Amino acid sequence: MKYALLSDIHGNVEAFQAVLGNLEREKVDQVFFLGDIVGYGADPEECIKLLEGLTTWVVAGNHDWASVGLTDYSNFNPVAKTAIEWTKRKLSVPYQHYLTHLPLLLTCHNVTLVHASPYHPEEWNYVFSLSEASFNFCCYEQQICFIGHSHRPIAFEQDKEGRIALLSYTSFTLKDSHRYIINVGSVGQPRDGDTRAAYGIYDLDQSRFTLKRIPYDITGAQKKIIEAGLPHFLALRLAEGT
Repeated sequence: MKYALLSDIHGNVEAFQAVLGNLEREKVDQVFFLGDIVGYGADPEECIKLLEGLTTWVVAGNHDWASVGLTDYSNFNPVAKTAIEWTKRKLSVPYQHYLTHLPLLLTCHNVTLVHASPYHPEEWNYVFSLSEASFNFCCYEQQICFIGHSHRPIAFEQDKEGRIALLSYTSFTLKDSHRYIINVGSVGQPRDGDTRAAYGIYDLDQSRFTLKRIPYDITGAQKKIIEAGLPHFLALRLAEGT
């Protein structure tokens, strides 16, 4: 079995379509989506429509829930707040309904799927440090927890003695006796200095995880953001990967 792990599309249909084209070539068996279909980008409904046709394995992100009034976004930065308000106005009832019914967490075999962290997923906590990872390893039972939220690919590995290592990766083999927290980066708004769309492939038969980077039409996505009246910063950051 070969699984694709996608997260944080954020209304960027150009990036999403580029990833979809790559998925066809990779011949994956199942797609898991880790939250934030909408927010920031200019095509929220088109992204939801494409995702609906791709998979039912979808968890909610903070921007998804904020766009339908299920989570407080008063602490969002001003640009993110503006994007949420814009998205709320653009979503028709069927798409609001879709986002409203997304779960916070799903499990499948040896995998946990969650947007931010397995500890109180509704609080949207980040997992950046070894100490944060150590705490979160206690909050799920499966071997692997796939996350998004930070838009930065990173992985943590816990050995059978409980020792934790930070993995800076493009590809690595998972050990049967170890557990993992793996951030798959962002499809629609990477923040690790690489402007290409990011997603992950987990090959269950080979016990291997690989980060994929896919170029896309950044200029087209930027133009749509500006024409929609969204903050120009959201267009500029796509060309910087920040």
